[in-house]
Amino acid sequence: MHVAVVGGGINGVMSAWALAAAGHQVELFERGALMGETSSASTKLLHGGLRYLENGEFGLVRESLRERAWWVAQAPQFAKPLGLILPVYSGVGRNPLVVRLGLVMYDLLAGRGNIGRHRWLAPREILHLLPGLRSQGLRGGFLFHDVQMDDYRLGLWAVDQAQRAGVAVREHTAVERLAADGTYWANGEHRADLIVNAAGPWCRNLLDVSDVPARHRLDLVRGSHLVLDRPLALGLFLQVPGEHRICFALPWQGRTLLGTTEVRQRLEDPIRCSPEEEAYLLNVYGTAFLDSATSAEIVERFAGLRPLVDSGSANPGRTTREYVLEQTGHVLTVFGGKWTTARVLGERVRERAEKGF
Repeated sequence: MHVAVVGGGINGVMSAWALAAAGHQVELFERGALMGETSSASTKLLHGGLRYLENGEFGLVRESLRERAWWVAQAPQFAKPLGLILPVYSGVGRNPLVVRLGLVMYDLLAGRGNIGRHRWLAPREILHLLPGLRSQGLRGGFLFHDVQMDDYRLGLWAVDQAQRAGVAVREHTAVERLAADGTYWANGEHRADLIVNAAGPWCRNLLDVSDVPARHRLDLVRGSHLVLDRPLALGLFLQVPGEHRICFALPWQGRTLLGTTEVRQRLEDPIRCSPEEEAYLLNVYGTAFLDSATSAEIVERFAGLRPLVDSGSANPGRTTREYVLEQTGHVLTVFGGKWTTARVLGERVRERAEKGF
């Protein structure tokens, strides 16, 4: 089968790899640079999604935790276990018993792929590990583990694996339109047995400009990050005071990575960290640490646009992180998807493709 995959982010790359490994002829089209958009603007974590348990997404968390272990096994040079502390303060965030229950479930759902069981730390233990943390109201906290990745380099590793499997990469080549019969336009008119539309935030727009109908829509949510010129010994899973959401403070290349926000935006708007988001993230940092950070210490700002499946939620934090495959004729579109589960998504794309039309 000749397959054209549209989109050089991680979901497109892993779909192309799975199809090529199964013996299909695959071309991968990316309008810009491979891994140049959302997939390289993440929070740099391969994780199960501890907070997704609150939404009842147990299957997604189980799948994500097991896929997390796959990435570590296959590319340990770009994906390494990271300890994270979830500090518990009086009057802030969730009931500690609820948090403990969630972490127990997190360990159980990881199965054999668990990289370290959670444990409770006394305030003195936490302050020994993170001496700059605020101590007022600190009741203790939980230490658990996820995986930190270099998303750009790990993505290019996956591109290399896909090419070794036979994928022909067409970088800086936009697919301008496509049709349900398998015709697509990219520097001329071409035909494939199947088109996999894995264009991330732009997948629905590509269908719309091509007059290809689809049932699903996207909820586009911007996640912004700051990199502060400060070292950090361990990761922090921070419950934001006065809100139900969380932010991360993570060690990153000798500095501190702070994120993320959740702001809905239109596809045509610039994908960048706004002044309001910058102020928000600095404030979150200041509620956690004694020594507040200033804009002068920011060495990098970046943002990614997450293509979540529109589930009608008023709160973007409650929008599902599941993915959906929708087929119209010879076009198979990937709606949603997250970094951690990109491999299994690719396998499901292959399975769907091989079922025929």
